[in-house]
Amino acid sequence: MNRSQFGKGMQDGLNTLFGMSYDAHIEQYTDIFETHNSEKAFEEDLLMVGLGGAVVKGEGSAVTYDAGAEGWVARYSHTTISLAFAISEEAVEDGRYGDLGAKYSRALAKSMRYTKEVRGASVLNNAFDSGYLGGDGKVLCATDHPLWSGGTFANRPTTHADLSEESLEDACIAIGGFVDDRGIPVQIKEKKLIIHRSNQPTAHRILQSALRSGTGNNDANYLKDSGHLGAPAINQYLQDSDAWFITTTAPDGLKHFQRRKLRRGMEGDFETGNLRYKASERYSFSWTDPRGVYGSAGV
Repeated sequence: MNRSQFGKGMQDGLNTLFGMSYDAHIEQYTDIFETHNSEKAFEEDLLMVGLGGAVVKGEGSAVTYDAGAEGWVARYSHTTISLAFAISEEAVEDGRYGDLGAKYSRALAKSMRYTKEVRGASVLNNAFDSGYLGGDGKVLCATDHPLWSGGTFANRPTTHADLSEESLEDACIAIGGFVDDRGIPVQIKEKKLIIHRSNQPTAHRILQSALRSGTGNNDANYLKDSGHLGAPAINQYLQDSDAWFITTTAPDGLKHFQRRKLRRGMEGDFETGNLRYKASERYSFSWTDPRGVYGSAGV
């Protein structure tokens, strides 16, 4: 960047400079992902299959043996994200409204935060896209996740549904019915509702009404009384205004690996006198166990 791009900023008489001092949203990917540190080029999570149900042993007969197994692998490939800018020596010297380097350093940090949120939200934005498959060969939210012992399980409704009291209750019932890869029921509960901002009023009425919302019935509000979902998390980076998701207590569900934290640097160029600023970070977002989320694309 040079003086030709900041002509007005080189002159006295302006009242203010605006457009770069808005408040930023708080971190939102942390509502979706569990964060882990990594010291490798990539991380892999391996499915370990347990044992099936025990069987009756007849008198005098031998016991029945079972065996565990290894299943599929989920891989997290870390990506380096970076951005830089340069300011000419003359633009720094002639600027009349504060340090351009400091202003754009803050803008650089904002750009890095924004990109991280977008990349995190892309896991949910592509949850129904056949171009983005998990370790089990299925999209994140599917009706036919394979079980090692045979059969399938679903972490989305058979027919997509908009956010409503009924669809949320159905989701909670489905989550409560999750089984492991041997078909044995496991205790997994709903944790947090993730929604687009346009669904915020609907979610508030459903989850906060003392009685059932939208009816004249004097029935208890199961979703509020159970207390499992709590306050919904509004994600500004969800693209589909109808889509909604529920994270669960399943371990190793949606995960974020931090390979290298944000690193910033600045140096001057000896020949030109230009100042160069750079920021870079290395991380990955993906999922291991699809039981970690339940989602619907809406209607």
